[in-house]
Amino acid sequence: MSAVREPYAEDSDAWRERLLDTPAELRALLERTHRIAVLGVKAPESGQPAYYVPNHAHRVGYDVIPVPVYYPEMRELFGNPAYRTLAEIPGDIDLVDVFRRPQDIPKHVDDILAKRPKAVWFQSGIRHDAVAEQLARAGIEVVQDRCLLVELRRIGR
Repeated sequence: MSAVREPYAEDSDAWRERLLDTPAELRALLERTHRIAVLGVKAPESGQPAYYVPNHAHRVGYDVIPVPVYYPEMRELFGNPAYRTLAEIPGDIDLVDVFRRPQDIPKHVDDILAKRPKAVWFQSGIRHDAVAEQLARAGIEVVQDRCLLVELRRIGR
């Protein structure tokens, strides 16, 4: 009798299908996404992409949940309460948009895995292949080094 194989077993390359990169894959992901948690969101006065990218997503109809790493005084943003960890957010999350330097990403892996989002998006300039593989092996779709704002505009949102 042969052993039952896990869909993302160590010796399988099936997990690679969860690494999304083509315009069609990104469009499909964004079209099925409704609720986005933003890890590393910044305050409006920062003027940085970690604020204006999720603000755009909010303005075009996504439910955007702030998860600031800094800004301990932030209690609310985009009409939603701020949470200190992803795991604290009630309900399901379709996408975690990550605004963290690559070297800071590993310390968030346990929190991401505890929340079990459908997908994780590393913003433009952010790649962490080992973490991307770990998340994909756990059944989570991953986008690396892509700007959410650019992709939303590409699909007309």
